[in-house]
Amino acid sequence: MLVLGLTGGIACGKSNISQTLRELGAVIVDGDMLSRELTVPGGAALTDIRAAFGDGVFHPDGTLNRRALGSIVFANDKARDTLDGIMQPLLLTLILRDIEDARQTSTPVCVLDMPLLYEKDIDRLCDRIWCAYVPREVQLTRLMERDGFTREEAEARLRSQLPAEEKAARADVVIDTSGPMDYTKESVISLYTQEVGSSAG
Repeated sequence: MLVLGLTGGIACGKSNISQTLRELGAVIVDGDMLSRELTVPGGAALTDIRAAFGDGVFHPDGTLNRRALGSIVFANDKARDTLDGIMQPLLLTLILRDIEDARQTSTPVCVLDMPLLYEKDIDRLCDRIWCAYVPREVQLTRLMERDGFTREEAEARLRSQLPAEEKAARADVVIDTSGPMDYTKESVISLYTQEVGSSAG
């Protein structure tokens, strides 16, 4: 089984690539979904998050206020390190669980869809790495439009990740997603066929 890392800066079109890979039959291990699994009511990370950040990052009904937590950790490196220290060991356990589950299904490709693939050393689990890429100004515009962020909020989120250019430089394959979605999809289909053929050979 080929373990394919898929990364890219926030708002770089990674989700569309991931969806196409899913349609092609790859098993997707989604880092964002795993993070949510840890932070939904009853999630394994909530007790430690409350202890570290207090009741102010929770709604009155006890659910995590992601916007409030984000405003803290994206403005303060120490706070972000604290949250990472809580989340990363739990995330790694879930990632390894899902890779093993994929292996048991005899799928040809397991995709680790992780925005922080390099930042959290998850690339060490991968055989090959793809990176979704758009120029920084496109990233900012998409992020502001998609999530309703101010430019300052969007800039803070970009600063929390490696620059898109650096991620692209480290990847085996770079997919520019600034063009039409259909063009990106065609590129992904072609690349996937090559990857499966290479790993089978």
